[in-house]
Amino acid sequence: QLQLVESGGGLVQPGGSLRLSCAASGFTLDEYAIGWFRRAPGKEREGVSCISISGGSTGYADSVKGRFTISKDNANNTVYLQMNSLKPEDTAIYYCAATYSTTVLPVCVIDEYDYWSQGTQVTVST
Repeated sequence: QLQLVESGGGLVQPGGSLRLSCAASGFTLDEYAIGWFRRAPGKEREGVSCISISGGSTGYADSVKGRFTISKDNANNTVYLQMNSLKPEDTAIYYCAATYSTTVLPVCVIDEYDYWSQGTQVTVST
């Protein structure tokens, strides 16, 4: 059974940092592109970042460029999202997702994703 399990969410002050982890089981990440998405209160789910099967190509939403970094450890079957300089508008439930891929490019379209994590709350507030 394919599963994605997230960890690392929580409450942080503006300007702080968090690292989200997304551990895969039942499949190997070297055949899957991964995306991070979020849903803020009252808003649609949106893309945050995406990474290719090899980890060599990435994409970011304009709102997080320069602050967030996605990385992939295929040996440990885990993807990370390092979030720095957090802002109150980053408050949301964050999800990781996986899709089988044969391209060297990241997959950054939400509708392409088949497998989803349970989500973790990130709250940026004083």
